Amino acid sequence: MGGVWNRIKLAVLAFFSILFKGRLPSALRAEERLVAPAAASAAPTAVTPAIAREDSSDRAVQVLALLQRDGRLVDFLMEDLAAYNDAQIGAAVRDVHAGCRRALDRHVTLASILAGQEGESVTMGSSIDPSTVHLVGNVTARPPFSGRLLHRGWRVERMTLPPLGDPHGRAVVAQAEIEVA
Repeated sequence: MGGVWNRIKLAVLAFFSILFKGRLPSALRAEERLVAPAAASAAPTAVTPAIAREDSSDRAVQVLALLQRDGRLVDFLMEDLAAYNDAQIGAAVRDVHAGCRRALDRHVTLASILAGQEGESVTMGSSIDPSTVHLVGNVTARPPFSGRLLHRGWRVERMTLPPLGDPHGRAVVAQAEIEVA
């Protein structure tokens, strides 16, 4: 069961790493939530870095909200699983996986960074882009590197998200629900 969890964690981390481009979203960094007065007076065609980070964060929250809506991913990740047995967790994972997969299929096209199957032997030449390939193990020698493919990696080829709604609700991943009697 540990292998499945490692793959789930790796997939979630890889997805959000791609989405956030390796940076923690500004919504999670309080010191960047304030936009400098100069940014507010900028010409309408100019995009300031603070605004670009804000939009990136809004879009990241939007993707998280889509994964929550369709697959209940956040509910699953926030749940304490210690009380459940492996069969119960496995059944829940199937539902979460199916819903999240539908959301990704609808809004994101992913492609493998490297061809081949996990476990196969690979040789990497001297032109390794560290943003796309992570070497692990004994990496003291000079290229070419030969090893075993642990993960093919993922790259976003296309992302089509619905327009963002009201700015006040952009940090909401899932609304609280109240059943009125």
